[in-house]
Amino acid sequence: MTLIRRVFWRTLAICSLVLGLIGIPLPVLPTVPFILLSAWSAGKGWPALEQRLLAHPKLGPPVLAWRQSGIVPRRAKYLASAMMLLSALLLQLSAVALPLKLLLPCFLLLVALWLWRRPEQLNQDLKDDNTH
Repeated sequence: MTLIRRVFWRTLAICSLVLGLIGIPLPVLPTVPFILLSAWSAGKGWPALEQRLLAHPKLGPPVLAWRQSGIVPRRAKYLASAMMLLSALLLQLSAVALPLKLLLPCFLLLVALWLWRRPEQLNQDLKDDNTH
């Protein structure tokens, strides 16, 4: 891997990790998506950081749940949906062009529909398979 690529992936990993950590005390900034991005980008250029994130008692379980089963907790779904709704409403009050005022809420609605179709916990069949 070239030095430029390694620096890019490490920079992305650190920046997203910092944003995720800032999101812990700030309810308007999501934590888990930034931690997911950090672990993913660390896996591309900083495997030691990826392993530390996965082994972390608080940050690791959501990353592993996402990677193994695409799990998004209900609380995260509610928070993400509320933030998307707030963003769409604020967009309508802004001075941006009309096409953006129409297209972005449609895009956010599609994201919300996708998000709410994600599992919230490991289904019972998979739990049973993992205990054998």
